Amino acid sequence: MSKKKKKYYTVWKGKKTGVFESWNDCKKQIKDFQGAQYKSFSTLEDAKKALEGNYFDHIGKNKSFKSGLSDAELKKIGLPNYNSISVDAASSGNPGIMEYRGVDTKTKKQLFHQGPFEQGTNNIGEFLALVHGLAFLKKHNSDRIMYTDSRTAMSWVRKKACNSKLPRNAKNKPVYDLVDRAVEWLKNNTYTTTILKWETKVWGEIPADFGRK
Repeated sequence: MSKKKKKYYTVWKGKKTGVFESWNDCKKQIKDFQGAQYKSFSTLEDAKKALEGNYFDHIGKNKSFKSGLSDAELKKIGLPNYNSISVDAASSGNPGIMEYRGVDTKTKKQLFHQGPFEQGTNNIGEFLALVHGLAFLKKHNSDRIMYTDSRTAMSWVRKKACNSKLPRNAKNKPVYDLVDRAVEWLKNNTYTTTILKWETKVWGEIPADFGRK
């Protein structure tokens, strides 16, 4: 069995800031801390260097990426439409600490962000991100399209229902409060926004990615 690679966790905003050598130590700093900012790194040097900079300079960064598709397949799919926003979620565990955000696809400028929440799932976060994006674009009377890398979230939005199997409890009440509001919004609003699947195999990670994989 291959040994799991060690990670180092940089916390820019939390109960304590700094570099932590275990996920449990990092989790203690971000749990119940509104607007916590953190990310894992593969080396201690990278984690310390990142701490000296800005959190937003280190999330949503594509690693070196090369598509395995043929030239013909790449040409068929083409490039993303940059008149768009992209949404994504991150969950440390399933369930685990969850957050989501939306960014401008071209510039990666953050447009909205929610979390971290104490307990959620990636699918719930992706669903909330899509509905938040729909409301955001409607509020700004925008004709931009929206990208997500979650087919599950796209399905839930179409059905106007969150089909998560996560049981409701005190820890995830703030998340499910948002879910209830999101479902209510879908049932009471119309929208013209086109939602498309981000072609990860061609374009790399979605621009809203938190870079924690």
